[in-house]
Amino acid sequence: MRIATFINRLHAYPAVFVAALSRLDSLCGGLYLTGGTVRDWIMGRACVDLDLVSASSAAACCQMLQKELGGGALVPLGEPENDTARLVWHGLTIDISGYRGGATAIEEDLKLRDFTLNAMAVPLRDLLEEVGEPKLLDPTGGFDDLQQGIVRACNQAFVDDPLRMLRGYRFCATFGFAFHASVPEEIKTRASLIVRPAAERIAHELDLIMHSGQAGSTFAAMAQTGILWHIIPELKAGLGLVQPGFHHLDVFSHSLEALRCMEEIMERPEDCYPEDTPVFSSYIKKEKIRLKWAALFHDLGKPAAMKRPSNEDGRITFYNHDKIGRDIFFAVAGRLRWSNEARLSVGKLIALHMYPFHLCNASRSVKISKRACLRVWKKAGEDLPGIFLLAMADSLASQGEKKPESMEGDLAVLFHTLQSTIEQSIKPVLVRPKLITGRDLIEKFHLTPGPIFSNLLEKLETARVEGKVHDRQEALDWIAKYLQNRGMREDGC
Repeated sequence: MRIATFINRLHAYPAVFVAALSRLDSLCGGLYLTGGTVRDWIMGRACVDLDLVSASSAAACCQMLQKELGGGALVPLGEPENDTARLVWHGLTIDISGYRGGATAIEEDLKLRDFTLNAMAVPLRDLLEEVGEPKLLDPTGGFDDLQQGIVRACNQAFVDDPLRMLRGYRFCATFGFAFHASVPEEIKTRASLIVRPAAERIAHELDLIMHSGQAGSTFAAMAQTGILWHIIPELKAGLGLVQPGFHHLDVFSHSLEALRCMEEIMERPEDCYPEDTPVFSSYIKKEKIRLKWAALFHDLGKPAAMKRPSNEDGRITFYNHDKIGRDIFFAVAGRLRWSNEARLSVGKLIALHMYPFHLCNASRSVKISKRACLRVWKKAGEDLPGIFLLAMADSLASQGEKKPESMEGDLAVLFHTLQSTIEQSIKPVLVRPKLITGRDLIEKFHLTPGPIFSNLLEKLETARVEGKVHDRQEALDWIAKYLQNRGMREDGC
């Protein structure tokens, strides 16, 4: 993309906005278009936001722009000592910053940025006056790096802000770029500094990596430099931990492979669940990032749950690793300041990821009953597709000699059976009015309120799903017979 096309990019904004920028440029003594805006425009990417640098006070410039536009919301940015400010106006976000780190000229400011591909600037006046080719200020060689798809750190970038190390991984994952050879080595040296930034900032960068299509390979690269162990040390316990039978990888490598497989499934869910693709596509659209986190963390509990065999003929076991892993994950999510809703959502997927495999084993000998389907629905609810997506990723990432060849096909058949039964036989029953209430148990059967109430009503609900009870009278008869068969008196004893 030629720099001259920046003029067209700028004038694609509303005329009133461009006119306000022109006046602001004069009032502030000259502005520069910088950072992600320049990078994205060179790449031919749309960029709604604008990054500007001013030699004057950024806060004062933002206030002047607000006045020129006759509105907009001012948002403070960063720490008080950082000269940065933001104005949000009609869906546009304009970030203005002063020269950083004591710089007295734009070229000095650019050299203090994170990566060379973000260390370019264009004088705004060049674009406004449309005189000749706009001048690209590029003191670190960012244009050439951008053309070659190289992410190269500026001098002292990681010392000034250690979060930039994660941002570099994010750029590689998002743009499909590669680090310059010097960057991984520097990250290895500086990795321990990553604990300094606020947890919320770290979590945000990690989510952006997960949002890309290269999360699996990116987390693998983060493990190679060691930065991952400083952020999520719990994952390191799976490194080198051999697994039996179904698996061909150690616990940590298997977790990375499950994440990679999850990304592939998300691209083409029809390859794994051909009969229920719309259900999975809809779920993936809503829960993309959380599914990936669940894939990475699904075996987090295995190191703690591992039991070695007492004899040579025995095998290593990981009983209850799903529940243990959920609890360990809760600690990780708390440290990263996740929302409670996100923590519980991913924790649920981790805790139930073995459920489809247990059901597959059972279904090979016995047909899945409506009662069993109801039990699954009670546990999984609307996250049933997510649990089966995680199980599929787990299965695809397991290629050991003892793994059943039909495992992925069995999962697809099982889900279709469950989904069909839930939609046709369970949901229609659950949305109907209740036939019996707790008051009926008191007045009709003289029962004393207690745990028996929920137990009775749950069993009655199961009887309705199984087609054994259709109306109120049949429900009353069913309860009476149930109490009689259990030898229970009608006083609840």
